[in-house]
Amino acid sequence: MKLFRFGEPGQEKAGIILNDAWYDASGMGEDYNEAFFENNGLERLQAYVQQNKTRLQLIPSGVRLGPAVARPSKIVCIGLNYADHASETNAKVPEEPILFFKATSALCGPNDAVIIPKNAEKLDWEVELAVVIGKKASYVAEEDALKYVAGYVLHNDYSERGFQLERGGQWVKGKSNDTFAPVGPFLATPDELQDINNLRLWLTVNGETMQDGTTANLIFQIPFLISYVSQFMTLLPGDIITTGTPAGVGLGMKPPVYLKEGDVVELGIEGLGTSRQIVKAYA
Repeated sequence: MKLFRFGEPGQEKAGIILNDAWYDASGMGEDYNEAFFENNGLERLQAYVQQNKTRLQLIPSGVRLGPAVARPSKIVCIGLNYADHASETNAKVPEEPILFFKATSALCGPNDAVIIPKNAEKLDWEVELAVVIGKKASYVAEEDALKYVAGYVLHNDYSERGFQLERGGQWVKGKSNDTFAPVGPFLATPDELQDINNLRLWLTVNGETMQDGTTANLIFQIPFLISYVSQFMTLLPGDIITTGTPAGVGLGMKPPVYLKEGDVVELGIEGLGTSRQIVKAYA
């Protein structure tokens, strides 16, 4: 299944994609949130669709898409998880996964504008494959990890490099501004993807390709990441783990290149659709 959310911010409704057509599934009376995933929501949604297939309404053309998942309890990020990205930023390839958080208030729709924060000069892009947890996970064995996955989504891990690297403390400062976590356009359940370990992911700025990689180059693969993170915290249904970015970020260029007002960022992952953000200054 492919699940999406649509409508104005804070008023999003549930939707489902069937045969490439986008339908309103809000008649089920639920949002795609922690309670939904925790209470076998995917199975109940499938039953609802089967029972109401002929009555589902197409969503209006041009409607805003919200983040594919309602605000999770946490967004856990994996840093430097592609060797080529570590190299371009002159960082050591990690011996264990680097973990940091992105504030859930950064979550936004896949095609919403990205806002340059006040006093920011180094806004950067990072296309990433993100995992959505489907059930409570604590001390999960690696061989069982994929049983805890509800699905996968496209994510752009926007970063303000000055805040991240020059302001002291952890990376979270440069990762958590509003609009820094566009997620979607949809969540794809695992059966929709052929091989999560070999998905192409790409990103362009103003039509110029900046990133073009594959999840085959992940240093730490998804089952290991889920197991690893679950050793340090309980993962709740709907939580997001975003798995790192390949080479091609602005920070790694010589000289570095950062986003400015009016730039257009487009990105995609094989099987997970595309998203598009226009850069706007804080007003």
